[in-house]
Amino acid sequence: MKGSKVLLALNYGSSSLKFAFFHAAPSLAPIARGKIERIGQDPTVWSFAQEAKTERKSLGRLSPREVISYFLQWLAGDPLRCELAAAGHRVVYGSPSFAEVQVVEPWVFEELRRLAPLDPEHLPGELRLIKEMSRHFPHLVQLLCFDTAFHSNLPPVARLLPLPRRLLAHGVRRYGFHGLSYQFLMEELERVAGPTQARGRVILAHLGSGASLAAVRNGQCQDTTMGFSPASGLPMGTRSGDVDPGLVWFLQSRLGQTPKEVYRMLVEESGLLGVSERSSDFQELLQWEKEDVRSAEAIALFCYHVRKAIGALVAALGGLDVLVFSGGIGAYCAEARARCCEGLQCLGVRLDPQRNERGDGCISSPESQVSVWAIPTDEEQMIARSLWRVFFEGKS
Repeated sequence: MKGSKVLLALNYGSSSLKFAFFHAAPSLAPIARGKIERIGQDPTVWSFAQEAKTERKSLGRLSPREVISYFLQWLAGDPLRCELAAAGHRVVYGSPSFAEVQVVEPWVFEELRRLAPLDPEHLPGELRLIKEMSRHFPHLVQLLCFDTAFHSNLPPVARLLPLPRRLLAHGVRRYGFHGLSYQFLMEELERVAGPTQARGRVILAHLGSGASLAAVRNGQCQDTTMGFSPASGLPMGTRSGDVDPGLVWFLQSRLGQTPKEVYRMLVEESGLLGVSERSSDFQELLQWEKEDVRSAEAIALFCYHVRKAIGALVAALGGLDVLVFSGGIGAYCAEARARCCEGLQCLGVRLDPQRNERGDGCISSPESQVSVWAIPTDEEQMIARSLWRVFFEGKS
């Protein structure tokens, strides 16, 4: 490996930093992956896997700033004994300003700083990492890959919120998220199912601790369940998803909660965790549902809302040709896929029980009018693909 060029993909979230290294070659073969989890908690946990070796250790309690410092010191030690050719960042919020990937430049950084109040959960930390990467590696080219870019061409009717139009000047509109995942899934769908399927009427279901659906026709996103922020749409692990605005008024005026307390409850204490009062983990709730009615209700609520959202997006598309499940729940939990598809027979969706249990590729029955797939997503791989296309493809 010594002397080889590698690409670094960075995925900085609200409580974790994931990173992956890939060969700077057309194959983009993965070299190593790692993550720092439980940022701000005790203990913050480091894990790193390369080939057959996996390292896992406690770092004590590290703040977001300390995590970035720790990671960059580790990276400066040249852990792979190779040349770092380029780095790419997942940026959750890009707004209309950024409809495609952007090379890190001063004006781009300043525009994102201006947008930070629109995404206080993600953007400040992402900007800190980008700034510190630039300081530690001043000659390294960096690329920003925006989750919102996949949805940048939403039809006007799907972008608008039913609020006073003057709020548009403040960026209040529907954006959509999980865009890197959706871009990866569309490329994988074309690879495994062919271009005809990928250019049809497709619903992508990214179901994990964060969950959303996207409706795609002719390769263009037509609608999605997340709107102004990643807290909207479906119920999720700890996020409520869409709730009645009157509830916010009730919680503040009658129960005396502050705006910050209400937001924290809706984002950190709701969803599967809030309903079950046990866990935000879908797989754990499945183990408890037979003896715990609240766990059963949380599972039923999640699957019901996914099913209902699929129906709504079918109406937006005018039909359905392909349904893709992905994310930690969608790609790896056969029971979740089966329950989310219950009642969708009226749309022509029929799963093959054996294929669904295996969860590899196409999981629909031969009689199904809709092609149903389980495809693991890989946002870091998508970042690496973008790095290769922008900086290296076709260049010698």
